[in-house]
Amino acid sequence: QVQLVESGGGSVQAGGSLRLSCAASGRTVSALVMGWFRQAPGKEREFVAVISRSGFNTAYTESVKGRFTISRDNAKNTVYLQMNSLKSEDTAVYYCAADPVGVKVSPDYWGQGTQVTVSS
Repeated sequence: QVQLVESGGGSVQAGGSLRLSCAASGRTVSALVMGWFRQAPGKEREFVAVISRSGFNTAYTESVKGRFTISRDNAKNTVYLQMNSLKSEDTAVYYCAADPVGVKVSPDYWGQGTQVTVSS
């Protein structure tokens, strides 16, 4: 079992920034592809960002490209999502996810989520 715990969510005004953190335990982050998903009220959970085991490769959903940055610190078993220029449509519960192979389709492990609310 891998445990993932998100933190850093909160309420901000449009145009503001937040940094989400995901701390992993039970297995080192270096062994896992890590990613972020989000789910807004009444909508399906959607992929946001992914980062490779090495940190060399990242990918983002089009709506956050240029505004969000995913990064990882394997020494601290932690993955981050830096969110800049936040918009009201970014409001959602953000979930950290991990998988030994890939996270974009059906990750093996999920965190409990952290709420991000952006007011316009």
